[in-house]
Amino acid sequence: MTAAPLPHHQPSKKSDNSERVAESTPVSALKELVARLHREQNKVQNLLSSLGFALRSFNNLNQFLEIVPLMAARVTDADGGALVLFKRNGQARLEQLHCQEGHTCQDIRRAIEQATRQMGEKKSKPQKNVKRSLSGNAIDEPELPTLRATSNASIDERVKESLDAGIQLFGTPILVKNRERGRIYVFSRDPEYAWTTTRQRLVQLVADQTSVAIANHELTNELRAKERLDRELEIASEIQVHLLPSECPQIEGVELAAACQTANRVGGDYYDFIPTNYDRLQPNDNPQEIESTTPVPWSIVIGDVMGKGVPAGLIMTMTRGMLRAEVLNRHSPAKILQHLNRVMFEDLENSHRFVTLFYSEYDPKTRILSYTNAAHNPPLLWQAQTEGITRLDTWGMLIGLEADSQYEDASVQLAPGDTVLYYTDGFTDAVDKNGARFDEDNLVDAFCWACERDYTSQAILDHLFDRVQQFIGSGSRYGDDMTLVVLRVKSS
Repeated sequence: MTAAPLPHHQPSKKSDNSERVAESTPVSALKELVARLHREQNKVQNLLSSLGFALRSFNNLNQFLEIVPLMAARVTDADGGALVLFKRNGQARLEQLHCQEGHTCQDIRRAIEQATRQMGEKKSKPQKNVKRSLSGNAIDEPELPTLRATSNASIDERVKESLDAGIQLFGTPILVKNRERGRIYVFSRDPEYAWTTTRQRLVQLVADQTSVAIANHELTNELRAKERLDRELEIASEIQVHLLPSECPQIEGVELAAACQTANRVGGDYYDFIPTNYDRLQPNDNPQEIESTTPVPWSIVIGDVMGKGVPAGLIMTMTRGMLRAEVLNRHSPAKILQHLNRVMFEDLENSHRFVTLFYSEYDPKTRILSYTNAAHNPPLLWQAQTEGITRLDTWGMLIGLEADSQYEDASVQLAPGDTVLYYTDGFTDAVDKNGARFDEDNLVDAFCWACERDYTSQAILDHLFDRVQQFIGSGSRYGDDMTLVVLRVKSS
């Protein structure tokens, strides 16, 4: 028996078309997805290119901020955008608003301005913190306005409350150094508008570039302020250098050397040489020439203002002027410091600073050094005859500590070869890399070593500065101002 062949099944035309549609649908969907990804990629690249060009080209921050809402609205296909910035005190302000063509923004502007105004009124009202005193009584203390992320986020809620229900609003924070400095908003009246992940990333890119622009602007302002401050410090340093003696005077029978090394550009150390007859000199007179024919006593002063930098330098300048005026009265050293303290007390008390000062007068005729001390480091007297050290000190308070401070007079007879070292505490307080102090013992040893070898005043000064530099290490900066004055009586 021969089997009959099965009839061949012919597919219908309708079935063939269905298969082709089923095959073409995934392909077209994939093509559409790829095309959409390309469009988004191009949009991101164009956005970054535009923002980068704006950052490089614009001269100030305001020019860049003007395009931020525009860029945010365009890359998210929104009807418009807005930029709100937060001030240092936490208050918010509408900085820029942009609407695409054919759309109005008056309702958006009113809503954002109303919300920022309400937030400002809330922040301006000081909140009271109730604390308890030691006695248990309640104390109301105002709380200073601060910038909180929660309060900033509430701006979104306030704006949405003021808008029509048909307007969608989306906000993105602008963070600078982990601190919210503003928000970028986009809004749309399209009911089918969706705040997709892609749009969120695009607005975040705009916010990040805005953060960079704000940070660069603030950094530029800081650099400019630093440059102005550097220039002011340079001028202050030049003025202070001119206020200190440019050279030591020629006093009969003695050698003088002096130097001041400041830790900063402007320092609080002070030294001066004042002829007791300088009020009788004419503007063009040279006190050194007059001294050679008619020897007069000279005031030799060293002082130190508490602190360093510009504040100490200002007080040093004030001390110099007032002391020179007091010298004209021809009083004893103790009386001069007493008057100086009384005149400067109020200013020093208001500035919360004090001055240590050692004031002395040397008479070339008698070789007597009269002195008084206002809590300054006692100068060291090396006596050639005994090769011993004597500290020149008297009882006395800091200048500016008490209005009615009293000071004591003292004097010493100097002999040929004797040497007096005036110094500030910057020498004894100098520290090495291990934190050890140079202290007074090392200073005394170095001073005696130079005197025993019959060094000149300038050689002694150079030797002491070299020793302290070796102690703290070559290349290390001074931690405090250092000043030395060396007076050496010439040998007969």
